[in-house]
Amino acid sequence: MTLKKTLFYLVTGGVFVFPLFLLLLQSISAPFRFHTGNGITLQWASYQRLWNDPYLIEATGTSVLIAFSVLVLNFLIALPAGKALATTTFRGKAILEAFLLAPLLIPVLAITMGLHLWMIRIGLADTAAGVILIHLIPTVPYSIKIFHNTYKQIGSSMLQQPEVLGAGKLQQLFTIELPLMKPAIRSTTFLTIVISLSQYAITSIIGGGQVRTLPMVFFPFMENADPSLMSAFSIWFALVPLAMYAIVEGMISFLPYTHTRWRNQR
Repeated sequence: MTLKKTLFYLVTGGVFVFPLFLLLLQSISAPFRFHTGNGITLQWASYQRLWNDPYLIEATGTSVLIAFSVLVLNFLIALPAGKALATTTFRGKAILEAFLLAPLLIPVLAITMGLHLWMIRIGLADTAAGVILIHLIPTVPYSIKIFHNTYKQIGSSMLQQPEVLGAGKLQQLFTIELPLMKPAIRSTTFLTIVISLSQYAITSIIGGGQVRTLPMVFFPFMENADPSLMSAFSIWFALVPLAMYAIVEGMISFLPYTHTRWRNQR
């Protein structure tokens, strides 16, 4: 193992693994007090209290459903938008790009308050569909930017070669573009899932308390100031996006690698 790899693993362990280990240790330990001189006592009471919450499983399932729906819509919107912005030239392109990225500059809470009345009128308030739509506001601009930059790196010439060699649109998409964009798909997946799962304010406003997600179950736990219980819930909260990311990673691993044939003919 080279020195560079050794340093990489040490930094990764220090930044990610060690804090998670401390969080896990705190979740199964009684609160430690230096002035008492008592050692750390292992216990599982925090996880028992967590599982006794009647809304935990329901909120987890709802959060997963909403996050996956938001992810699919992000792909359907951001993939063609990013490709169009990277491969075409037209009047007003800069204005359109600024408009698509505007939600990053405007507070999402202000946008949500403005859309709340509109959703009430069309019947989307207090529904999961309304929550899914409002979660697109803080996620789609990032997805568009990621796919836009990736398509620019691939280049128009790479995308034109399959058409010259007789590939159809779907064949080009699934055998060339998507395999080449695996890093962008991974980044979009993780970012979208994490942002969607962490939304509390806009979910409570549009969902009206009828759509329970993990953040809405999590915040009442903060009132008891129990570090063990908070650590247990934090671990549960962290496992959800990791499990969802693993599922998506397994799905994109089936994408073909036939794009190497086109690359060799470039």
